[in-house]
Amino acid sequence: MLVRALLAGLPTLVLCVALQALFVSLALKCYDRMRPRAGARLTQWRSVKLLSAIMMLMLLGNFLQMGLWAFLFRLLGEFADFPSSLYHSAVNFTTLGYGDVVMSPRWRLLGALEAANGILMFGVSTAVMTAAVIEMLRLEARSRNDDAK
Repeated sequence: MLVRALLAGLPTLVLCVALQALFVSLALKCYDRMRPRAGARLTQWRSVKLLSAIMMLMLLGNFLQMGLWAFLFRLLGEFADFPSSLYHSAVNFTTLGYGDVVMSPRWRLLGALEAANGILMFGVSTAVMTAAVIEMLRLEARSRNDDAK
């Protein structure tokens, strides 16, 4: 039973990792396109737009991963409708673990696998956003130093 659940969840896990990598790549390209070029100032409005774009991209990537897990749960016949499957997936992915909706014992381990996937992917998303903030602070400090000269 354990092996069956792991084998069923592994392809979804691999897809989620690839999807997260795609969204990290998109966030980096977005950052590069929107960041100020040499000599330009980083305005507060540009900072807000840039960080909002990065956050929304990472959040969208996480939502899509929840949808992939929900699709797997439906495919396995665990839920009668997609909204219930998506709700359960979101509870697992975010590690809330309400317990109000549970899967059958046969597939229950998939919830833990999805939770491990979710906590890892939220960590990656946080790292991307933190890196963007650090880079923006660095650009702002450089701009202030250039102004002081």
